Amino acid sequence: MDLLALADFTLVARHGGFGRAARAASRPKATLSRRVADLEASLGLRLFERGGRSLKLTQDGEALFRRTSALLTDLEETTAAVASGGEVPRGRMRISAPLLFSQIAMGRLAADFAVRYPEVRLEVATEDRPVDMVEEGYDLVIRVNPDSDATLVGRIILRDRLVVVAAPGLERPAEDTPAPAVVRGGFEQATSWTTVAPSGERSVVPIAPTLSLSSMIMVRDAAMSGAGVARLPISLVSRELSSGRLMSWGDADAPQIALWALYPSRRLLSARVTAFLDHLKQAFPTGAPEELAAFAA
Repeated sequence: MDLLALADFTLVARHGGFGRAARAASRPKATLSRRVADLEASLGLRLFERGGRSLKLTQDGEALFRRTSALLTDLEETTAAVASGGEVPRGRMRISAPLLFSQIAMGRLAADFAVRYPEVRLEVATEDRPVDMVEEGYDLVIRVNPDSDATLVGRIILRDRLVVVAAPGLERPAEDTPAPAVVRGGFEQATSWTTVAPSGERSVVPIAPTLSLSSMIMVRDAAMSGAGVARLPISLVSRELSSGRLMSWGDADAPQIALWALYPSRRLLSARVTAFLDHLKQAFPTGAPEELAAFAA
């Protein structure tokens, strides 16, 4: 495949037209049009829908642009870094991060990173859904306890644990009496939660979910208001436990929470991704829940 033709296709797709691409690159419009036509002929595909004054990517064109845009950008940045004698983080970087982590820490993390690396155009999307990093053009994805994926590699940046908490006015009931519960994301089928004391002793808390909310922060606030018992990350409620606004009924008998930073295994790490991973390491040097809790202070 002609890499020059592929680069010209990416240029036209990024600018949304041959004329705008030609002006941006100071290249003849006819040359760009010919190279894209040659690429379409070599692939046996139509990459653009041409009509009137508009130019729109076809489905095949969209797929090619998503896959090649980031790779060509990495190649350009690597070439520029070699030519300048060092690799400075620059260019566009897209990150997908979960809702709770974004609400607590990502605003400050992103701002500090932007100040430190002004040549990086950082975009952060907040979402809990699984994403296809290559198809959706993400450079880095932060996820909680992600499923195993051979196409991704990464590192744990934080560890957390769940605790069962309630407002001071809500007493822990007897084991045969359910406590009103605030849950996240729909009424769960569980009728009880198991707690673990520091001694390792386990006990059961019967629950009757009465309030379902879509955000952990909303669940915390509802629990503080006395609406019911809740299971929440210790990083989110440590201040409230210290101040007495919430009381702990014990650690939840649940798997540990691990927050991962992930990136495609087949792609060389760019300087900007490496810099952001180092930025995370500086913010959370040990990965303890208290380090995340400090962002909420």
